[in-house]
Amino acid sequence: MSTCLGIESTAHTFGAAVVSEDGRIMSDVKDIYVPPTGSGIHPREAARHHVSEAPRVLRKALVEAGISIDDLSCISYSAGPGLGPALRVGAVAARAISSYYGKPLVPVHHAIGHLELGRLLTGARRPVALLISGGHTTVLIPKRRRWRVFGETLDITVGQLIDQFGRHLGLSSPSGPKIEGLASTGSTLLELPYTVRGNDLSFSGMLTAAKRLLARGHRQEDVAYSIQETAFAMLCEVAERALAFTGYHELMVVGGVAANSRLRAMLKAAARRQDAKLELVPPRFSGDCGAQIAWPGIMYYKGGVRVRPVDANVIQRWRLDVVDVPWIE
Repeated sequence: MSTCLGIESTAHTFGAAVVSEDGRIMSDVKDIYVPPTGSGIHPREAARHHVSEAPRVLRKALVEAGISIDDLSCISYSAGPGLGPALRVGAVAARAISSYYGKPLVPVHHAIGHLELGRLLTGARRPVALLISGGHTTVLIPKRRRWRVFGETLDITVGQLIDQFGRHLGLSSPSGPKIEGLASTGSTLLELPYTVRGNDLSFSGMLTAAKRLLARGHRQEDVAYSIQETAFAMLCEVAERALAFTGYHELMVVGGVAANSRLRAMLKAAARRQDAKLELVPPRFSGDCGAQIAWPGIMYYKGGVRVRPVDANVIQRWRLDVVDVPWIE
């Protein structure tokens, strides 16, 4: 049975996981860089965190899987997109292990990892996928060897909207759970820009308007509540339109923002209106993790994809709809 060690390091998370070719997640270990209060992710500091934690995380992933490096069939790493310094830490670790132990090396697109791990964990076969995180806000469908974009953000992502609002309140990133907590105690829906253009979305105007509401004296709880209700309604609209247009009957939601309980409830109602099944990735795997790199890594490896360690580069800006996914029909 082939096994793959996957290494994730695109942003604040350094993760490692071992996954077998039959889809069994044998281990999944991570450590998350937490920036100072009120700050975003500083690429250099995130990279320093990853360098410090990488040996412990990698060792623990192997121990929990009950195997040694010699037992691995291949190594995969997140090649992008992401923060350059953070990406390079994972790539260097993967190159070093591959070179020293003579293991095949496989680069993986971070977002493809979210999508394919989502299909593995939910059992979705041909879903409309909503990828929502700090780095992505995209509606996709799998077709003809690629994930095809059906709609996307035109500026900042929904994860960036929430994190930047959180930083404005003095919170550190990622601030999604804290904003969700604030929103749960809000009671007044304030007017914010609702911007959907075709099946694309825009959130930057909402962020500016939310800051102005705070400056006018509105309660943090009500502004957070209004951001969630408005932004999530926009996501539901484009997801529901994609379901109606394609006729697909599965709506799969992946990415860190997918852990939000209010969004889950709204998407469940949207899916029901289109006679579709809502497929939600377990919260443990909705955020960045090594398993999302290990699973597509082993599928690419089984398909003959691998690179020489000297050619194992990273790509900070990399659209997912240009990446071949051979197992998609």
